[in-house]
Amino acid sequence: MRLLVIEDEVKLAQYLHKGLGENGHVVDVAHDGIEGRRLATGGDYDLVLLDVMLPGVDGFGVLQAIRADERPGKRGLPVLMLTARDRVEDRVRGLEQGADDYLVKPFAFSELLARVGALLRRGQQAGAAPATELHLADLRLDLLSRRAERGSARLDLTAKEFKLLALLLRRRGQILSRTTLAEQVWDMHFDSDTNIVEVAVRRLRAKLDDPFPHKLLHTVRGMGYVLEDRAP
Repeated sequence: MRLLVIEDEVKLAQYLHKGLGENGHVVDVAHDGIEGRRLATGGDYDLVLLDVMLPGVDGFGVLQAIRADERPGKRGLPVLMLTARDRVEDRVRGLEQGADDYLVKPFAFSELLARVGALLRRGQQAGAAPATELHLADLRLDLLSRRAERGSARLDLTAKEFKLLALLLRRRGQILSRTTLAEQVWDMHFDSDTNIVEVAVRRLRAKLDDPFPHKLLHTVRGMGYVLEDRAP
């Protein structure tokens, strides 16, 4: 799932980016209300995590813009508001303006992850969110249970391998460079002296392709990697 985090506390934003990414989500981050409002109303997200106290435009202003978005399917975009102020008036105001849930800082990441999962499932049941499974040929990836299968065989993937496979599967048919993979999966600027991407792809391929006659993960020499179902 693609999530948007609008949070001006840099360390918390980095923590959420890392933690949610490790749980199979693609995460974008905005550090102020103006940029957050632009991304939320112009992008294609499955859920927004929105801080109340933001520079530029506060969280209530961003929420109002999200709920005024007339694009198909966007009126039901789930919004989880985050706040350091545990005042009933703030929670009531957010819920009345269209927030789906409220979480008071500091919070346990496990609770936030559970609330995110619940909102995504609720949106899926209401028809507002896309499916939480990705498919290609006999490959199936369940983003909520973090389960990967080829045919009837379960793939035993590490957290990074799952995140790498989810990214490749979301962008199946597209050649992804080592730089893109390093930035999206490891949140690092690519260093040509580092072979972390090659090692990870090799380990993923050993689980994803080596036991099966039909290969899905392909190397495009000099360009990167692509996940696609090629005709035999």
